Amino acid sequence: MKQLLILSGKGGTGKTTISSAFIHLAQAQAYADCDVDAPNLHLINRKTGQPETSDFDGLDKAQINQEKCDQCGDCMEACRFGAISFENNRYEVDYLACEGCSVCIEICPQKAIDPVRSITGELMLYRGQDSIFSTAQLKTGSGNSGKLVAEVKKRMKEAAPEATPLAIIDGSPGIGCPVIASLSGIDTVLIVAEPSLSGISDLERIVKTARNFRVDCAVCINKHDLNPERTQDIKAFCEREEIPCVGKIPFDLEVNRAVNQGLCISQVPCPAQKAIETVYQNVTQLMELTS
Repeated sequence: MKQLLILSGKGGTGKTTISSAFIHLAQAQAYADCDVDAPNLHLINRKTGQPETSDFDGLDKAQINQEKCDQCGDCMEACRFGAISFENNRYEVDYLACEGCSVCIEICPQKAIDPVRSITGELMLYRGQDSIFSTAQLKTGSGNSGKLVAEVKKRMKEAAPEATPLAIIDGSPGIGCPVIASLSGIDTVLIVAEPSLSGISDLERIVKTARNFRVDCAVCINKHDLNPERTQDIKAFCEREEIPCVGKIPFDLEVNRAVNQGLCISQVPCPAQKAIETVYQNVTQLMELTS
């Protein structure tokens, strides 16, 4: 099973819109949403039925046993995250600020601080008759997003039907921990770029990140006609870096209408639909897959 990861250097470039179109065009048997901070692929690629859900545990948080605490204050002094405060004549741990480092547990002379289970996210796996969809939601203020992404991918691969030719993964914007975790084991990255000064800068950063993992890259330019000059700059960058530019997608108001109705753009006849189909065909050829 080959894996295609769709990324963007910033939010709002059309990454998820293109991901959903690819899933529809490929009739994908396995796909995932690895943007665990703000997953929204399910809004377009709707799945019926209830998913299989499970909690995702992060590092244990600290909890002070008030009966054992002698209020020495060592824990508050040692906490470099400022998660412990003294209020109402007692020491308390701020659950959201605690990073689970366990320093306070180790240094407490009264052994009055205990580790408690920390649920940092929820994993969801949708099983259809001929496809599976893996996703997750990170809880507010939680870390470990990279580990959660790794678990999303693991569940997708384990549940994928046998002989699945292609898995499509909608990644996170940027180059943070979720993206790093998404890149592991990927065959090809399709980077969705926008023709703007910041868009080019973000493109350069994400290409550099992907190359650190020795992953093949391809680029498509979304809303290319809004800034022809910057579009040419992106094409020139791709030529210099020997990165395939697999297509250009025009700005199209039908895309906005389709997304707002929860529709996949590959199902809506319009110029953007035709352009995305061309990008899809070019990517599958690049990956030596049949469309």
